[in-house]
Amino acid sequence: MDSKTDRLDKDNSVKHWLKLGRWQVRRMVTAARWGTTCISGIPAVLGNAMPKSGSHLIIQVLQGLTKIGPFVNPGFPPVNRTEDNQPLSEKGILANIYQMRPGDIGYGYLNANQQYIQALNRPGMASVFVYRDPRDMIISHVFYATVMFQDHGMHRYYTENLETMEERINAAIYGVNEEGSKLISVKARYDAYQDWLSQPQVLSLRFEDLILKQDISFNKLLNFLEEKGFQAGFERKKAIEELAAAIAPKRSGTFRKGKPGNWREYFTQGNTENFKESTGNLLVQLGYERNNEW
Repeated sequence: MDSKTDRLDKDNSVKHWLKLGRWQVRRMVTAARWGTTCISGIPAVLGNAMPKSGSHLIIQVLQGLTKIGPFVNPGFPPVNRTEDNQPLSEKGILANIYQMRPGDIGYGYLNANQQYIQALNRPGMASVFVYRDPRDMIISHVFYATVMFQDHGMHRYYTENLETMEERINAAIYGVNEEGSKLISVKARYDAYQDWLSQPQVLSLRFEDLILKQDISFNKLLNFLEEKGFQAGFERKKAIEELAAAIAPKRSGTFRKGKPGNWREYFTQGNTENFKESTGNLLVQLGYERNNEW
């Protein structure tokens, strides 16, 4: 009799092959609609973000590209995860990136190591990195791990070891290194991703601007893709409307608020002081504050 693990592996393998088949069908349908030449001349597009920083928002926006040009939503998991949501090795992640073909749309959570930078900067790729105010990211993370996803690695620690929101925010700021509960500091998390901001071949967009300044953000995205060889099948105003219409936050299983500045409702004075002490001038570097007197 097969073990439970064996059955799960088989199920995931079947899902994988079915998704590969669906991907090919979608590419054929797209080529038939827009023309093979059109689809071959545009980049593959990958939306990249830190966890709880806008990944589901940017993938919805990018999927809106299928309404305005020969782009394809393959329907795959994040490039860094398996079908059953397990982390992939660097080799597996790179295989998923290099598998992407012209017009394909994907997303993932990729830190700025040299291998990923090289893969996403190569010709034929268009990478969009979304980043968020670290203070809002912390609040989103704490709510997700505490209330929304009980299988999160920090759920038990947050709910059994800590009693208040203030304590949980402090834990997220400084990180946790307890048996069964591991979380790096917010500064270390941003340090791992921040080099994306200095990559000239990567379009960096703020999560907040995708919500509050959509016309500006979508124009930046379309300009970026045009530089990579894409020509929208609609006039710019209509294209922007289609991208905006693609955003449906409640389709995301991780959606809570997505409200910029939400951290102000939860940070205590102690949290603020701890954040400043731990992160230094991170907010200034990211452009969220002019100085450390906030």
